[in-house]
Amino acid sequence: MGPPEPEQRFEEIYMAHYPAIATYVRRRAGSPDDIADVIAETFTTAWRRLNDIPEGDAARLWLYGVARRTLANHFRGEERRAALALRLREEITTWANSVTGAESAYEAFRRLSDDDRELLALVAWEGLNGAEIAKVLGCSRGAARLRLHRARNRLAKELAYLDLDYPRYGQIAPAKGRS
Repeated sequence: MGPPEPEQRFEEIYMAHYPAIATYVRRRAGSPDDIADVIAETFTTAWRRLNDIPEGDAARLWLYGVARRTLANHFRGEERRAALALRLREEITTWANSVTGAESAYEAFRRLSDDDRELLALVAWEGLNGAEIAKVLGCSRGAARLRLHRARNRLAKELAYLDLDYPRYGQIAPAKGRS
């Protein structure tokens, strides 16, 4: 009888050591989701490195090491996400405090049709040019340019209706004299 099939060996390792690894992780991770993620990643690593796992009880120690490193990676990721969330909150607060009339401009934008909003978003948010917009929309450059011109005019009318100084909103609104 030769060595066991990989699936069988993994199942034996999993069944023998899951309780110990789960307990180890539960004692160190904070939430049930974190616990599940770390255990899953630990055994995913075990599957990928099945040939590296030693025989017998040494497998449990090897799995502890994998779980330990997985937890460390998880905690580093949590710290990065928390720092990013804090930085984003600060940037949003700074941006929100610096933009006056943003709610009204957003209201004007929301009053546009879905197609107009998508077209203006492709320009303002995604930074696409006329040729790129034409490819996204599946139309000619001329048709894309015309649709964009009309969408900008409709936005300018909505901004004017809300009595906003729409030239301050940059390229998404045409100058007052244009039609």
